[in-house]
Amino acid sequence: MDAAVDVSVPAPRLDESIDEGNVMTQADRFSEGRARELEQQAISLAGKNERLAQALDTARQRLVQLQEQLDSISKPPGSYGTFLAGHLDEREADVFVGGRKMRLAVSAAVPLGALRPGQEVRLNEQLLVIGAGTYETTGEIVTVKEILDGDRVLVLARTDDERVMRLAGPLLTSGVRVGDALTADPRTGFVTERVVRSEVEELLLEEVPDTEYSDIGGLGPQIEQIRDTVELPFLHPDLYREHGLKPPKGVLLYGPPGCGKTLIAKAVATSLAVTAENKRVERGEEPAGRSEGPRSYFLNIKGPELLNKYVGETERQVRVIFARAREKAARGIPVVIFFDEMESLFRTRGTGVSSDVETTVVPQLLSEIDGVEKLENVIVIGASNREDMIDPAILRPGRLDVKIKIERPDAEGAREIFAKYLTPDLPLHEDELARYGGDPAATVEAMIGTVVDALYATTAETEFLEVTYASGDKEVLHFKDFASGAMIANIVDRAKKRAIKDLLASGGRGLRTEHLLGALAAEMRENEDLPNTTNPDDWARVSGKKGERITYLRTLARAEGMAPRGLAGRVGHHSTAPTALAGTGGPGADDGGPGAGDGGAEDASSSSGGSSPAHRKGGVALGGEMSEDGIETITPVPGYL
Repeated sequence: MDAAVDVSVPAPRLDESIDEGNVMTQADRFSEGRARELEQQAISLAGKNERLAQALDTARQRLVQLQEQLDSISKPPGSYGTFLAGHLDEREADVFVGGRKMRLAVSAAVPLGALRPGQEVRLNEQLLVIGAGTYETTGEIVTVKEILDGDRVLVLARTDDERVMRLAGPLLTSGVRVGDALTADPRTGFVTERVVRSEVEELLLEEVPDTEYSDIGGLGPQIEQIRDTVELPFLHPDLYREHGLKPPKGVLLYGPPGCGKTLIAKAVATSLAVTAENKRVERGEEPAGRSEGPRSYFLNIKGPELLNKYVGETERQVRVIFARAREKAARGIPVVIFFDEMESLFRTRGTGVSSDVETTVVPQLLSEIDGVEKLENVIVIGASNREDMIDPAILRPGRLDVKIKIERPDAEGAREIFAKYLTPDLPLHEDELARYGGDPAATVEAMIGTVVDALYATTAETEFLEVTYASGDKEVLHFKDFASGAMIANIVDRAKKRAIKDLLASGGRGLRTEHLLGALAAEMRENEDLPNTTNPDDWARVSGKKGERITYLRTLARAEGMAPRGLAGRVGHHSTAPTALAGTGGPGADDGGPGAGDGGAEDASSSSGGSSPAHRKGGVALGGEMSEDGIETITPVPGYL
């Protein structure tokens, strides 16, 4: 028998199963690697796609820009017109275009209700209103002569041609006044802007004064007179109506220069403002705050600048002044119109040498003061030092009703004026304070008394001028005869400068009596050559010296290089070192300072002649000493204090 065939499958060997597992692992690796490659390719393609999209977007934007540029290049030109009126129902507008008035359609993008008359609008080629512009800022200058109604005014053009024009949008809200200068467009008939002309506005200075009567010294009687004249009618109008009295229309302040005429006018305006405020409170009204504007107006008219070479221009400006005043006064605000140097504008008719401008300017003022139009809450104040040159028609009762002479201050008035400028709160020298127990008020009072005594001394040493009258009589005038508030203020200012120079030079702080006396000497010296000896009569009128006609003036001051009498020694230089009161143990006498044992008494006595009339008559005289370096020391003579 044949042997049986073994058909059984042999069992796999261990190494074969391991190889098959290796084959499967390699396949997986291949698949993973392939997947990663495909993923990288996809990322790369996505980046390329994004860059391509960006490039396409950039190209699209560039095409749009180029198209816009092409459209703008080929776009037909637009035009501008002036908006006249709008019609909301039809959405149309009346527009002034190229010299013609046209009714045009308005784009839906344009707010028709916001357009204002006189405003520029943009038009396309089909004359469709597509945008709003601004207002014209250039044009001719015209002056408002009369306000006709809400949006029309009568104006004067360049050649005094009268024309009716419309107010553009900004002027409709802000309003205009008679006399305003406006920018006009003659083509459209609109005035668009107010122009501030400095040469006109400077003449009409509206300000809120802050000067009170208490700030004025030496004019007590004049202040009382003007308060009775101006304030009583405003305080008690019922009593005036009951007695059939009318308030004064004007006040003339006349007198020599520098004596306070302008200060009084400002104080009147301030006082009227306070009175008006008190009346508001009495009526139960709220007090006027700063935000409501000023409580009074002070219109300071610079007289000579009103004069104009063009015929009728000065009269027009006078009309503008009173129109402005009436406008303010209509709101219950007191208005003071102050004409400084009044004789320059309103001189006697027929006295003009090179022109006859006063023949028309004076009647214009007269018609404004008491013409047909009533002048309420307005007071006219004129100031002049040549009242003899003002036309008599202005000075008659019913126009400038009250005439108040502002005299030169006497000694008591000078003390009051000095006290306004020389106050205890100023730095005073310790030696001055030591004399009066450290009391600043007593020290200042003594210093003022000393300088006033020196200024108002009537001795041979204070003689200033000798005047000869037409009758042959002669009169000697002293420095006190020319004192004024302005001079006193200048003396105090000079003294303060001397105190500052002493502080810088020697360290001595504070005002001293010597500073005031030195300042007085310098002030007198500067006035030596000022009198007009060529026309003595005219000089006398300006200076306030009235009476008989003066034919000759002779100055009595010492020769060149000498100080005025009564203030011996040169005053050409400010003292830069403290001086001493000779014979009184002045500053430094005990500690070897200036004035200690320097023979001040002998020098003062010798420089003033020893037995000068000041010594004989008990007058005030000052001694002077010039050092080698040209610095002057001014000391009173022995026994001065």
